[in-house]
Amino acid sequence: MDSMIVGSFPRPSSLITSGGNDWKSDRVKKVCFPNSYVTVNLSKFGAWNSLDRCLLVRSQHHLLKPPIKGFEERTTFYKRHNRKFLVNAGSGQSLESEPGAYKPKSVWDSSKNALDAFYRFTRPHTVIGTVLSIVSVSLLAVEKLSDISPLFFTGVLEAVVAALFMNIYIVGLNQLSDIDIDKVNKPYLPLASGEYSVGTGVMIVTSFSILSFWLGWIVGSWPLFWALFISFLLGTAYSINLPLLRWKRFAVVAAMCILAVRAVIVQLAFFLHIQTHVYKRPVVFSRPLIFATAFMSFFSVVIALFKDIPDIDGDKIYGIRSFSVRLGQQRVFWICISLLEMAYTVALLVGVASSSLWSKLLTVVGHTILASVLWIRAKSVDLKSKDAITSFYMFIWKLFYVEYLLIPLVR
Repeated sequence: MDSMIVGSFPRPSSLITSGGNDWKSDRVKKVCFPNSYVTVNLSKFGAWNSLDRCLLVRSQHHLLKPPIKGFEERTTFYKRHNRKFLVNAGSGQSLESEPGAYKPKSVWDSSKNALDAFYRFTRPHTVIGTVLSIVSVSLLAVEKLSDISPLFFTGVLEAVVAALFMNIYIVGLNQLSDIDIDKVNKPYLPLASGEYSVGTGVMIVTSFSILSFWLGWIVGSWPLFWALFISFLLGTAYSINLPLLRWKRFAVVAAMCILAVRAVIVQLAFFLHIQTHVYKRPVVFSRPLIFATAFMSFFSVVIALFKDIPDIDGDKIYGIRSFSVRLGQQRVFWICISLLEMAYTVALLVGVASSSLWSKLLTVVGHTILASVLWIRAKSVDLKSKDAITSFYMFIWKLFYVEYLLIPLVR
C-alpha cells in the first residue's frame, strides 16, 4: 500500500509537526496534537497537504470542547474522525474529493463503456471495409437507372447485415485464439485487456455466426449463403488452434485466406447475389467486375502482409512465422508499397483503355492521386515506431475504402 496512517495516544502539551524539511526525501511525518498524535506515511503530495490541513482543523476544534474522559472515549473519538483519512490515503486519492470518491457509475457511463468495448471487439476498420465493398460490388450489377429500386436496396441490406454478422464472428474468433498475443500486440482489445471474459467472447461469436447463417438461409440466395459458408470455413481455419488448422501460422496460407475472402468471395458472390437473386438475370462477368477482382487481389495481399508488420513482437514470442518475422519489417513494408503502386498502374491502364470519357477521366485522375499520396506518405514513415506503422496500416485501409468508391466508375 502506497500510504498508511497509524494512530497512538501519548499526552504532549502542544501542537507539534515533526519530520524532515523535505517530505519527498523523508516520507514519514508525525502530526501531534493534544492528547494524541498520528504518524503519516504518504506518497501523494495532494493527500499530504489535505491531511495536514484536516488534522490541524480537527485538533483546534477538539481543543474547544471539554476534555474527553477515559482511554476508551479517546480511542473511539480518533477512530471515528480519522477513519476516512486512512481510507483515502491508502487509495492514493485526494482527501478533498472524498465525498464523491466512491460515487457509483451511472447507467449512461456503463452503457457507453459497454458500447465502446463492443466497438473495439468488432474491429471497426474491417466492418467499414465490408460494408463499402458489398455496396460497391452490388452497384456493378446496375445496368440502368430503374435498377436502383427498393428491391435493390433490400438485396443490398440483406447482404450487408449477414456479412457483418459473419465479419464479427471471424474477428471475434481471431481475438479468442490470440488473447496472449494481443496482450503484447493489441492490449486495448476487450479480451486482451480483461474487459471481456472468454465466456463473453464465445457467446458473442457463437451468436453472430448463428445469426449470419440464419439470415443467409431465410433470404434464399445461394450466392449469399455460400459466401457466408466459405468465409466461415476460412475464418475458422485461419484462427482456431486445432490440429492442421490455425493457418495464420503459415505466411503464404494466411495471405491466401485473406485474398480468397476479400478479393474473390466479396467481389463474385455478392455481385452474383444482386445479379441472379435480386434481378433474376443470368450470370455475366463484366469488365468492371473482372477489374475489381484483380485490383482487390493486390490490395488483399497487401493487407495480409502489412497487418503483421506492427505485430512482429508478439508473433515472434508465440511462434507465428509471418512474412514480417521471416523477412523483416522494412522489407515487407516496401513489398507492400510496390504491390499497391503496381495495382494503381494497372488501374491507370484500364482507365486509359475505357471507351467512356467520364470513366476514363475519373479513373486516371483518381488513381494517379492515390498513387502519389501513397508514395509520399510511405517515404515519411518511421519504421522504428510501432505507432507510426500502425497509423500507416490504417491509412492503407482508407485507400481500400476509396478504391471501392472508384470501382463502380470503371467502364
